[in-house]
Amino acid sequence: MRRIAIIGISGKLGQHMATHALDRGYDVVGVCRPESVTKLRRFGDRLTLFTGDTSDPQLIAQAVKHCDGVLTVLVPWGTDGMASRTALAVLGHAADGARLVFSGGWHMRRDSRDRYPLLQSLVNWIFGRIARLTQMADIDDHKRAARLIFSSDKSWTLVRASDLEEGDSQGLPVWAPHVGDPMLKSNITRRTDFALFMVNALTDDRLIHQAPAIVSRAAASDQDLGRTAMHATT
Repeated sequence: MRRIAIIGISGKLGQHMATHALDRGYDVVGVCRPESVTKLRRFGDRLTLFTGDTSDPQLIAQAVKHCDGVLTVLVPWGTDGMASRTALAVLGHAADGARLVFSGGWHMRRDSRDRYPLLQSLVNWIFGRIARLTQMADIDDHKRAARLIFSSDKSWTLVRASDLEEGDSQGLPVWAPHVGDPMLKSNITRRTDFALFMVNALTDDRLIHQAPAIVSRAAASDQDLGRTAMHATT
């Protein structure tokens, strides 16, 4: 792994991923909107930037060319299908054999083994309807993006994060294959550690074709940590 692209590099998660990737010595390419370039000034000339619509297939094709890995921030904002268009562009234009790691949330169901409490399902439904009516976001488009990823034969990983908080790193998060696992009860992850998990997934082949649901390592019990170790060896 030498050269990677970060689609959506100017956001909070994208900037954290850029920091972790540069710390590992990667050559980092970023895609962001022109008006967001100023957010990346602290990185100086350590990044190669492509600016424009972050779901534009032609722009993404240019950015991911010759990249060994692609980290993609899937955002549901707006109602124009941005998340699914971004996922489709990355899946369609990334090099064969490239590791593709996407960010998402617990609401992106992998299969029937994902289990959601009734109250959480109700809250998600209400939020989704309000967001859609106000044209703020389209959670259903996030779910369509997930289905595109799950049906792809590329080397993908969809990292599904719990609620996020700011703060110093607490280490690599723990994960479970399915939402509803008791391991996930804390429902909180540091944003920088979400980014760390994304970058780490680039070189962890055990996560290929997985949709890990993650939470902070600091909130996990010794039993949870033991089960995480078991995931890593199976």
